[in-house]
Amino acid sequence: MSNKIKYGLKNVHYAIVTNNGGVIAYATPVAMPGAVELVLNPKGEKLEFYADDMEYVSEETNQGYEGSLIMAIIPDSFKKDVLGFKEDANGVLFEDKDAKSKDIALLYEFSGDSKKTRRVSYNVSVGRPGAGSKTTQKGKEAQTDSMNITASPAVDTGLVNGKVESGQTPYEGWFTEVYKYVEPTG
Repeated sequence: MSNKIKYGLKNVHYAIVTNNGGVIAYATPVAMPGAVELVLNPKGEKLEFYADDMEYVSEETNQGYEGSLIMAIIPDSFKKDVLGFKEDANGVLFEDKDAKSKDIALLYEFSGDSKKTRRVSYNVSVGRPGAGSKTTQKGKEAQTDSMNITASPAVDTGLVNGKVESGQTPYEGWFTEVYKYVEPTG
């Protein structure tokens, strides 16, 4: 039985993508604790062509998704691994104006009324997170970090996302390596 509803966000991981002459490889996924919200809105255009006094062809192009990932705090390890921040000998973290961010695969999990669902987006680029907070007044209010993300089709396969539900074979090992498409037999 499939889910009727989904809720929750947890187990966010990232895996750095390398491209050696069109051969795509994924590093071992790294946990990113503190997930608050993930928003992915479809990106693409609609082609409409008219002939014979009617809409003759109508199709959507799939250019992936655009959105944001909101975290309690974006880990310094992510800033160094993916965004190119530098840490000096005294442990001070610096943002380098010339740093180039690395593409990642983004892995995450949703809960549901029937089954948990784990997902992967294969070719994700991330923007620099903003910085800010606000003063404490009568009580403490948690602040978050947010960064814009774009999930594009994978360079080698054209696949954008994958998902697996609890009970399916790949579910248990989902966060140990980035799952790759297996051609159906028969």
